Amino acid sequence: MIYGYCRVSSKKQAEGNSLEAQKKEILERYNNAMIFEEQFSGAKMDRPIFSDVVESLKKGDTLVVTKLDRLARNTVEGIQIVKSLFEQGVSVHVLNVGLLEDSTMGRFFLTTLLAVAEMERNLILERTQAGKEIAKQDPNFKDGRPLKFKREQRKHAIDLLNEFYIDENGESKKKYTVQQVSERTGMSVATLHRLNREYKASQLDEV
Repeated sequence: MIYGYCRVSSKKQAEGNSLEAQKKEILERYNNAMIFEEQFSGAKMDRPIFSDVVESLKKGDTLVVTKLDRLARNTVEGIQIVKSLFEQGVSVHVLNVGLLEDSTMGRFFLTTLLAVAEMERNLILERTQAGKEIAKQDPNFKDGRPLKFKREQRKHAIDLLNEFYIDENGESKKKYTVQQVSERTGMSVATLHRLNREYKASQLDEV
């Protein structure tokens, strides 16, 4: 029996790595494969559908994936998964690599491939971190997600939120509701409340 396993980590995936693309690639090679699809992070050990597939596999079956990282995200987990399949008498066919079977060369090939893949990921992380360290030398650098609204836009929103007028009874009242400011600025109500809290906190710090 041929089992095809397709996985993505999230709904937003790179071109050519979608569930549909993986499924198509497997069926082009094995048109009789039983396909299983899952949206789940490979960094997590407990993948429900993958667990069901593994439990269904029997001696003589073949598990097919398009790439090795569809099975695992690190060397240790990858070796554990494939070795456990070898013990069940199951072969693993990674389409962009080849057929992995329970043999000395098969195990060596698997370990080498996963080690190289992990090294590449670590190099990417190191380059990303190095780039961030260089960027931090800029006094205007801010870590995390970039701000959606510019400083002038945020200041304008705060000004609107804190604009008052005197009514006919001599009472001070807000000129605009939060909803009205939201409509004028395009900012969500939640964002406006957060900005106003931060603004008032900064005013208290200056007292």
